[in-house]
Amino acid sequence: MNKTILHDPLAALFSPAAHPRDVPVPELRPADVEMARVLKTAPIRMASDPLGGAIAHWKHGALHDVVEPMVNHVVMTYPCGVQRLERRAGKSVAIGTARSGVVTIIPAGSSARWDIAGDINVVQLYLPHTTLDRVAREARAAAPGDLMERTGHPDPITSRLLLSAADALDGNAALDALFRHQLTDLLATRILAAHVGSPTAIQALIGGLSPTALRRAIDRLRSESDSDVSLAMLASDAGLSRFHFCRAFKESTGLSPHAWLRQYRLEQAMNMLRDTDDSVVSIAAALGYASQTAFAAAFRKLAGVTPSDWRRRLR
Repeated sequence: MNKTILHDPLAALFSPAAHPRDVPVPELRPADVEMARVLKTAPIRMASDPLGGAIAHWKHGALHDVVEPMVNHVVMTYPCGVQRLERRAGKSVAIGTARSGVVTIIPAGSSARWDIAGDINVVQLYLPHTTLDRVAREARAAAPGDLMERTGHPDPITSRLLLSAADALDGNAALDALFRHQLTDLLATRILAAHVGSPTAIQALIGGLSPTALRRAIDRLRSESDSDVSLAMLASDAGLSRFHFCRAFKESTGLSPHAWLRQYRLEQAMNMLRDTDDSVVSIAAALGYASQTAFAAAFRKLAGVTPSDWRRRLR
């Protein structure tokens, strides 16, 4: 997730407006602010959306503190390493192990003391309950029940999705936002199926987009304006929910909206490298990449070579 941190949770925490003595006891803290307070550091990388929560990658040392109630659910997994986890809430004690393929879930509004003996590497999703409600509603399923607390719970599917959400961003605002939205909805779907008291059965609609809806979606994805390619707008144009649009688009094209747009941007890059003398820096900027480095990494991931090497092979 090669994204600039959109805001500094530590700064938000220590600003006068957010000082604990000014916060009413019943008020729930934003998850990133509470995590920064408890972990006493800032995330390595973080990407957030105003309505869709956030994904953050942290590396921190030993923890012996109470995590106060947070406004969002926190779902976390561990890229590497092994570490003992202990969570205490009243007389209840849960012990688990942070390792590859497991997840830990802190439901919104819950509080517990955590004891972690040493260094840990963790990716966290801050998931609004409104997102779970929306995904359940769009899937025409029952409203979700309470999330279950999990401490080092085996779930390789959720773990893999969350690690993908953290690692597979391209440094391109439109691509990254589209990818995060897709992955957040997939994660919400998985959590509804596996981590609520009464698991939610979700049935996808069968069939792809109509020819008109597909043409409209592709026209929007080809737009030069990043604001035109949001998942919400794509779904609205097709008269579908986000949940059903992604599945119908993939049924029609064989690719998710994010994968289609990434492939299209690669084709644009190749055309510009072949047909113009524009610098790689200029092409990266024209295609919406944050830097030449981010563009080169994304290009190499798909084409197998850097943009400069690809151009030299043609000339």
